[in-house]
Amino acid sequence: MATRIKIDQAEPAGYKAILGLEKFIESTPLTATHKDLIKIRASQINGCAFCIDMHTKEARKSGETEQRIYALNAWRDTPFFTKEERAILALTEEVTLISNHVKNQTYQEALEALGETYLAQVILAIITINAWNRIGITTQLIPG
Repeated sequence: MATRIKIDQAEPAGYKAILGLEKFIESTPLTATHKDLIKIRASQINGCAFCIDMHTKEARKSGETEQRIYALNAWRDTPFFTKEERAILALTEEVTLISNHVKNQTYQEALEALGETYLAQVILAIITINAWNRIGITTQLIPG
C-alpha cells in the first residue's frame, strides 16, 4: 500500500481550513482524555489505521491506560468509563455513523452530563476527527 496524494500539498488552503478546526479544538477546555477517547473511538469505527496508531500513542503519552484503550471498542460492557465518558462515546458513535442519526436520548444524556458549551465542543471534536479519518483512509496514509 502506498499513500496516494498528499492533501496538504495538493490543496493547502483546504488542508489549512481543517487544521484550523483542529487548532480550535485544541484551544477548548476539552480534557485530553475526552479528546483521546473521541479520536480513538471514531477512528476505530471508520477503520483509519493511521489515526488509530497516532491517537493511541498520544493517549498513552497523556496517561491513558492500556486497559481502557483495549476495551474502548466494548466500552458499554466495562466499568472503566465515567458517566461523562460514556455520554461522549455514545455520541461519538452516533455522529460517526450519522446515517443512523443521533438519537434524542443520546443527545439529552450528553447534554445533561456535559452542559451546552462542552457538548458543542465535543460535537466539533467528533466532526473534526471524522474529517481527518476520511482524509487518512481516502489517501491511504500509512501508520508509522
